[in-house]
Amino acid sequence: MSEEPILPAAITRVLREDTPPEIRQDLPTLLTAIRHHLHMNPELGLQEFETARFIREVLEMHGLVPEGPVAVTGLYVDIKGAHPGPAVGFRADMDALPIQDGKQVPYASQRPGVAHLCGHDVHTTVGLGVALLLARLRDRLHGTVRVFFQPNEEGIPSGAPLMMREGVLDGLEAVYAIHVDPTLPVGVYGLITGPATASADRFRVLVQGPSTGHSARPHQSVDTIWVATQIMNTFYQLVGRVTDARNDAVLAITRIHGGEADNVIPDRVAFGGTLRCTVREDRDLLKAYLSRAASEIGALHRARIEVDIDDGAPAVVNDPRLIDNVRRTILEADGPSAIFEIPRPSLGAEDFAYYLEAVPGALIRVGTSSGPATSHPLHDACFDVDERALAPTARLMAHVLVNHLRNRPLG
Repeated sequence: MSEEPILPAAITRVLREDTPPEIRQDLPTLLTAIRHHLHMNPELGLQEFETARFIREVLEMHGLVPEGPVAVTGLYVDIKGAHPGPAVGFRADMDALPIQDGKQVPYASQRPGVAHLCGHDVHTTVGLGVALLLARLRDRLHGTVRVFFQPNEEGIPSGAPLMMREGVLDGLEAVYAIHVDPTLPVGVYGLITGPATASADRFRVLVQGPSTGHSARPHQSVDTIWVATQIMNTFYQLVGRVTDARNDAVLAITRIHGGEADNVIPDRVAFGGTLRCTVREDRDLLKAYLSRAASEIGALHRARIEVDIDDGAPAVVNDPRLIDNVRRTILEADGPSAIFEIPRPSLGAEDFAYYLEAVPGALIRVGTSSGPATSHPLHDACFDVDERALAPTARLMAHVLVNHLRNRPLG
């Protein structure tokens, strides 16, 4: 028995065949309706079943044939051009965050404790716009574009490796993606070559003594809190001392727990945080130092140490040839005022980086701000975007992909 369609009426009105062409082709109206629906119905990573179903219905109503599921809830669609050529990809992530939506808007999240506060609803909307536009531009496509919708960008382990394991990159020579940027105005795109984001690894350290001790006589026990502070101080000094200080990196200790009584030295202290690097060699070196430094300090002071490090996404490293293709496309359409040259990498993380370990790629920042309501930082409870960015960004990325296949920047 088939499931009932979930397309909202606002979207169906724009897509249906008996709608006048001038309305059916009103891309801003369509994409705004899509984004509102996604924003009102967010889903966490690997739970994006309704989101995937919605994406599938939009694509099918436009005559496209999506494939999937892949990676539990992911899917993709291939748009084959009228001319032979290679294949290139565009990735959009779908998952939301476990945060309560704090906005007072008609399209606010209808799911308590879950909201699209990192812009993945925008990324998915633009991905759909790109697919629908390219379906109209097949005669200009010298090859194939694969638009794929990825689950669980926010999680560890995240969705990109799952998509890769199930073949989403098979046959692709390059891949593009976008990320909303509330620090840039609508109509401006941020470009950077080389490292664009940092890797992000989580660490946990447990310091244990043989038993609790009396605060009046710390020399008779293992002072676990004192040992933990020695380890933390060493951690904080590693960046720029064992690595080149000119390379962007940051270590942050974000949680610590130990002890309950004011006059008792606890028998265990735990702390943890994140390590972020833009250079692969620094990442490997610093992770090794974390384990070694903690173990050696613990041994010096008779404490037993456990160090666990969860590998997160690597750094996004933008291919200069692909960024140049984006730059030329922006200049042709909107001129130099639409480009912001990003001066240095973000130390945030993006699991788009996994794809770039396999093929060349480019992550583009998209300006979404036009005032206080759309300038809240990513992951803020009141995060929102100016939806006037949706259609121009979809058009831009569609033409980036067309130009990639026509001009062959990879040779």
